Amino acid sequence: MVRSPRPERGRSDHRGLPKETGMALFVSLVLLLVLTLLGISAVQTTGLETRMARNDHDALLAFQAAESALREAETRLDTLTSTVVFTATGNGGLWSMPQAGSAPRWQDDEVWQDGSTIAALPASVAEAGTREVETAAPPRYIIEHVATVERTENAYQIDDPYAFVATDRVQVFRITALGIGATEHARVMLQTTYGRVMD
Repeated sequence: MVRSPRPERGRSDHRGLPKETGMALFVSLVLLLVLTLLGISAVQTTGLETRMARNDHDALLAFQAAESALREAETRLDTLTSTVVFTATGNGGLWSMPQAGSAPRWQDDEVWQDGSTIAALPASVAEAGTREVETAAPPRYIIEHVATVERTENAYQIDDPYAFVATDRVQVFRITALGIGATEHARVMLQTTYGRVMD
């Protein structure tokens, strides 16, 4: 009788098991790659949203700075006297009536770089009443005298309500304000027309 050899102790016979092909490792690597790509995409999306929020916040600061400059210019116009001179060179930010057909002054970069503008104060903007955020530069504005409108009669009423004034004289001004946000790249320009009854 022939006996089959007995396996040695400590060794197992694997002849009956299927061979491993490494499929579990391949699937694990593919899943790891997919998760890595999802993580990178999430980080990039978050970074983009953060930059967008920062830019929106910066633009809002610039808008608020320009708005404060407009209010300051209107307050200044309320206190102006008839002795103030508006010149064609914009002495102290006060410009005379522009020539017909000439390019708008606010589009000229040189106007905003020299002493032809007025720096508005303060250069910081309150943020939700909690703290003040400094802007990169103070907002600036120019005031242009556009026209003088005079009316010697009142066409809509029989009695003149302005009996103490011989003529209705309205001085019309154009205010242009440039606000800069927390960085130089965020710029907002606002413009308004302001009329004031003067003697």
